[in-house]
Amino acid sequence: MSTKQRNIELLCPARDYSAAIAAVDCGADALYIGADNFGARRGACNTTEDIARVVAYAHLYGVRVYVTLNTILYESELQRAEALARELIAVGVDALIVQDMAYREMNLPVELHASTQVCNMTAEGAKFLEQSGFTRVILERALSLDQIRDIRRATTVDLECFIHGAICVGHSGRCYLSRSQSSRSGNRGECSQPCRLTYDLVTARGERLIRGKHLLSVKDMDLSGRIGELIDAGVMSFKIEGRLKDDNYIKNVVSYYRRKIDEALATRPDCCRSSVGRSEIEFTPDPKKSFSRDGGEYMYLGKRSGVASFLTPKAVGESVGSVVATEGRRLRVKTDVSLNAGDGLCFVAEGGIIGTNINRVEGNIVEPNRMEGIRAGMDIYRNYDHRFTQSIERSRIRRAIDAVCHLTLHKEGIEARYTDEQGYSVEVCREVVLEPSKSEEKMRSVAVEQMSKSGDSIFSVGRVELVGAEWFTTAKLLAEVRREALARLASHRAEAVPEHDIRPDDGTARYTERRLTPQHNVVNSLARRFYERHGVEHIVEGLDMRAATHGERVMESSYCLRRELGECLKRGSKLRDTLYLEHGRHRYRLDFDCARCQMSLIDCSHEI
Repeated sequence: MSTKQRNIELLCPARDYSAAIAAVDCGADALYIGADNFGARRGACNTTEDIARVVAYAHLYGVRVYVTLNTILYESELQRAEALARELIAVGVDALIVQDMAYREMNLPVELHASTQVCNMTAEGAKFLEQSGFTRVILERALSLDQIRDIRRATTVDLECFIHGAICVGHSGRCYLSRSQSSRSGNRGECSQPCRLTYDLVTARGERLIRGKHLLSVKDMDLSGRIGELIDAGVMSFKIEGRLKDDNYIKNVVSYYRRKIDEALATRPDCCRSSVGRSEIEFTPDPKKSFSRDGGEYMYLGKRSGVASFLTPKAVGESVGSVVATEGRRLRVKTDVSLNAGDGLCFVAEGGIIGTNINRVEGNIVEPNRMEGIRAGMDIYRNYDHRFTQSIERSRIRRAIDAVCHLTLHKEGIEARYTDEQGYSVEVCREVVLEPSKSEEKMRSVAVEQMSKSGDSIFSVGRVELVGAEWFTTAKLLAEVRREALARLASHRAEAVPEHDIRPDDGTARYTERRLTPQHNVVNSLARRFYERHGVEHIVEGLDMRAATHGERVMESSYCLRRELGECLKRGSKLRDTLYLEHGRHRYRLDFDCARCQMSLIDCSHEI
């Protein structure tokens, strides 16, 4: 008895149409892209027409397209949000990624994926979303492998997890730090990233323990070495962060993870990739050469220290050597790599990082365009590799679907049937009187050469089976037949309707809590109705509706500053004072829930 294979998906970001095509060509199995409103990245918006173009191209390869409508919705926006959702459904998107439960009340004929902004951290919460009709749950980035396994054991819903890119230090959807400092809200797609700012750590007595450090800035995620474990744990979709990243980043990182996932699939016969086509590139991908804040595994193996980057929130780059000496406007360096004019360099200093570009290189002598602050003994990091970037830009990138051709020549004409790797097939015939060939060997050679060409099509014809080499036809006629057949095969693929898993919500599931706080983000009547249908008895209006956040919890996090500083209360820290973070006129009390090993920030700015 055969067991159905599990589809494993590489899910990639697309800032715009160009980035979407780059991601597909480099091996994405699915894309997530922002519409022209209601997405959590206001800088990555696309018209419905452009998304329709993305859908048309992606579906040729069986690549699915998900649209992010993952902000919370104000009452006045409900009709516009529903209208946009239905426009997107009409152009063929495969799912909507949502945070606001209002979408669950709109009876939309599409898969709904529960955004990480829903703060998906528990087995009970994931089970509720599954029972409420969500096709997929996108996991919070701070989960450990054991927590993911717990969620898998409790559910059958598709699980998606982040494997590469920036991490929100606060639990997704439960961070209002940006909103506490301005009108810009992360739940509205306008996060100003105040977690990347410098803060002072201050005691209740006013003692400044740390001054001017990036105390909430955490390193980026890199789970490239954990793909197999996550597949075995039940994850089926692997998500790269980066909806604001450029095409070169997309090409490099997507190509790298395509290889990593394919390696994992090669040893798991019960799993297969969820789209088709081989990606052909002419560069060797290396994510260390793209934007990265010194990637780590965050909380994958449990709560731990060493995940923060106090000195800088920027991308320092790869370590390439050290400064031996400064000689006027030049540096004598020790390095095992080739540095080149145009490279970007970083030097880590006590006050932060020093950045510069290389003007000229002669052996181990480097001439940067600035010398201020650079000293002998400093480590050198390269955050822009000019030659590597050029290799990406110059690389020919193509994604091709394998196909075979069965060609029959006979006295009355030509019959050509092309079949691709998924079984889609077309047949093209020509009624024409053929003469006997003078050389069967030559006719066979010409026929195989012509029918195996793919030109600018999406196919790669790996095999031509010929019957009737004793009949002669011209290379021109064979090429005409081939072009028509491959064009029709592509059209056949374009017209195919993808399978979807659209689930109803019968309203029988009970939400995990009876009372919702301002941190549950209920700001409209449809979301309120959803929760009331599922047993919630009391709902406090969402925090984003308030003019100020004074006294409120504006962040909860699995990251703990005490743990990071070696001052964990459970491990006998003698630092027992109440602690605050301060940045300018903004002040936050740090609350430590040691039972759950979590830290919260309470807005106390009015106390300054």
